Amino acid sequence: MRALLTTFSWQELLHHPWRNASAVVAVMLGVTLAFAVHLINASALAEFSSAVSAVNGQPDLELRARQGALPDELLERVASHPSVAVASPVLELATTVLAAGGARVPVKLVGVDALTVASVSPALMPRTTTGGNSSRQRFDLFAPDAVFLNPAARQALLAGGDAPASLRVQSGLALRTVRVAGTVNAPGMPLVVMDVAAAQALMARPGQLSRIDLRLEPGTQADTLLASLQLPARVIAQRPDQAGERVSNLSRAYRVNLTVLALVALFTGAFLVFSVLSLSVARRQQQLALLGVLGLSAPERLRLVLAESALLGLLGSALGVAVGTALAALALRVLGGDLGGGFFAGVAPSLQWSTGAALLYGGLGVAAALAGGWWPARATARMAPALALKGLGGAGAARPLHPGWAISLMVLAAALAWAPPVAGIPLAAYVSVGLLLVGGIAALPLAVGALLNLLAPWVARHALPMLAVERSRRLRETAAVATSGVVASLALSVALTVMVASFRDSVTQWLDGVLPAPLYVRAGSSMGEGNTLPHDFVQAVARVPGVARVEPLRATQLQLTASLPPVTLLARPLAMGSSGLDGQSLPLVGNPLAPPVTPGEAPGKVVTVYVSEAMQDLHGAVPGGWLPDLGLAFPEAPAGTRFFVAGVWRDYARQHGSVVLDRGDFVRLSGDDRVNDLALYLTDSADEDAVRERVRQLAESLGAQELVEFASAGQIRATSLGIFDRSFAVTYWLQAVAIGIGLFGVAASFSAQVLARRREFGLLAHLGLTRRQILGVVALEGLAWTVLGALAGLALGLGVSLVLVHVVNPQSFHWTMDLALPWARLLALCAAVVVAGTATAWLAGRAAANRDAVQAVKEDW
Repeated sequence: MRALLTTFSWQELLHHPWRNASAVVAVMLGVTLAFAVHLINASALAEFSSAVSAVNGQPDLELRARQGALPDELLERVASHPSVAVASPVLELATTVLAAGGARVPVKLVGVDALTVASVSPALMPRTTTGGNSSRQRFDLFAPDAVFLNPAARQALLAGGDAPASLRVQSGLALRTVRVAGTVNAPGMPLVVMDVAAAQALMARPGQLSRIDLRLEPGTQADTLLASLQLPARVIAQRPDQAGERVSNLSRAYRVNLTVLALVALFTGAFLVFSVLSLSVARRQQQLALLGVLGLSAPERLRLVLAESALLGLLGSALGVAVGTALAALALRVLGGDLGGGFFAGVAPSLQWSTGAALLYGGLGVAAALAGGWWPARATARMAPALALKGLGGAGAARPLHPGWAISLMVLAAALAWAPPVAGIPLAAYVSVGLLLVGGIAALPLAVGALLNLLAPWVARHALPMLAVERSRRLRETAAVATSGVVASLALSVALTVMVASFRDSVTQWLDGVLPAPLYVRAGSSMGEGNTLPHDFVQAVARVPGVARVEPLRATQLQLTASLPPVTLLARPLAMGSSGLDGQSLPLVGNPLAPPVTPGEAPGKVVTVYVSEAMQDLHGAVPGGWLPDLGLAFPEAPAGTRFFVAGVWRDYARQHGSVVLDRGDFVRLSGDDRVNDLALYLTDSADEDAVRERVRQLAESLGAQELVEFASAGQIRATSLGIFDRSFAVTYWLQAVAIGIGLFGVAASFSAQVLARRREFGLLAHLGLTRRQILGVVALEGLAWTVLGALAGLALGLGVSLVLVHVVNPQSFHWTMDLALPWARLLALCAAVVVAGTATAWLAGRAAANRDAVQAVKEDW
């Protein structure tokens, strides 16, 4: 076998290097994309997890509030327990620092206790700068105006090449000046570390903590400690490994779907390998027949062609791993770890190369090449050598599959589409898509025969169309094989087009629903528990001329389950709420439900809430049911307060769940009347720019002109859709690659057919057909085949899109969308494939039409 590969197969490669190179490139592209995506995601996740681990340290337990902050009093109670060796308080808040030149740099402000943090989180231990008064420097660890920067913060705040001596930190709508007293070693995003009491004073958070890290005495059981502490219900205890698990869960669905999307190119590459080897086998038909006559058995011929396909796959996989590594390194350097999902924004990881992953994706490339070479190899093994040597028989035609197999595969695909996800990943749905494609392609001969039978009577009186249709009709398996690449690539392109269009249309409608106000105002970096708008400013904005109504918004994190990422609790005036304001209507899925009325129950005991679709999947919240865990977030709520789920709303911004309740209920139950954002409704005669300028002047009067952000509904919508388009830009490139591979497959298949039919064309020339007429027959066959392929690809793609839209997306990201069919784009895609396929068939037929008619039939004399 090695001798044949180094002589017989090597000569084929030397004579047709570009055709074989195209197959290698197809495999290389698939492996490159999949391996690069894996490396980028793995490197970003490792860096992000390392940063989280460094900041959180390695405590035995973490105590957090389910919602809001922990009180200082809890620290004293926990630290005094005999089973607790160290209790380290931490305050974390997102804010903004003004760098040199006035640039705003988002940072995380971390308050720690220098006396205990080294035992739990050494990376957060402040280190004072060398030189100067050493006694004073030691007290900088507790100074109210001293901060310490990690490497990322120092890099972002460089002033003339040196770290700044002082900073201005945003607190609400004010700027507080602090001095840089040293550094910390924590990796990851920019961090500003200071004493926890100083951080509380700086950010106006007296007596509040984000978490308490506990290091237990040796031999202490965590469950026993928690039972003896008798912590309030609003406090949740977490293990360190759960933090890493939450980080992984945060982006797992996005990473898996991006990898599957990248493997689309590898799937279509298998069809290109099939087309190249089919053409190669057709060209070497007599040489292979001679080898058969000389003693090369059918199994040996099969292994020879499979070995050729494996070598193409091996070369493509090796190149793909190398190029994928380089592409991942470049992407990590230029884009960081974020591929459009926003999960690892701000992370600049180093490349984490994996030998196991390289072998896995390289093996997938070889497997794809072997799958593409199986049909030509089997046809070569079934060839009758004596007939093929004389030119009276081609490669043995494989028996077509029974239609029942194709139907069974598609029925199984439909059944798997209903299966639940596995560990949050829609594995059964992915298998369903694969079986649907394979079953649809296996059913092509049946569909081709049915359509051509309908078409045959219409062309019976026209010689050239009748020749084209009748030959395709008699050899429908050949037509199906030739168009399988187009069907597969077009089906995937149609499915991706429908999925992206459906998602974009749903997001556009959702933005229209959640952005009813024309103008929005927020404090810079007002994320979660960060900066909020002062009450005086909110009231003053409501009195600005041109403002008809102001709706405040409060957003905070809510930890319902220790092993899952936190959900977002949104408090805003609702049209169906109890605040008495006009309020906002939510984009509900279905109609809202009225809460049950219990005779004798005091008013306000039943609080109406609305949950996102993710809350249904992850936390079991259903319309008409109750959400008892939410009561744990409101310890000050009156006894007997219950939370009724009145409806489900679509939320495309928060993948892991959100709960909305009326702001009046939120303030009444929590006592927290802080505001993150303001929605400004204008009078009919008001000018938006004029109102914006008046609010800016108001902020300037408070010394906060640089700290207030404005955004119109149109700007937010345009920015959101721009992010969406960038996130899905890779799908358009993959569609182009898939269609190109499919059209190349048509050209290769037609070239192989032309070689096998050169005597047929010679006979047609003897019967009087001109070169132009022979080309017309070939072009009409190409037209018929590509039209059938386009119709089959369109139908199959629509079926796959149903699985993607209604199964894969809800199971991956926990939100639904409405199916949108962009018919103009789909028909244009099909028309382009038909035109290009017909042109490639015509070009492939020119070689046969140029042959001398006598020479073409001479071998039959």
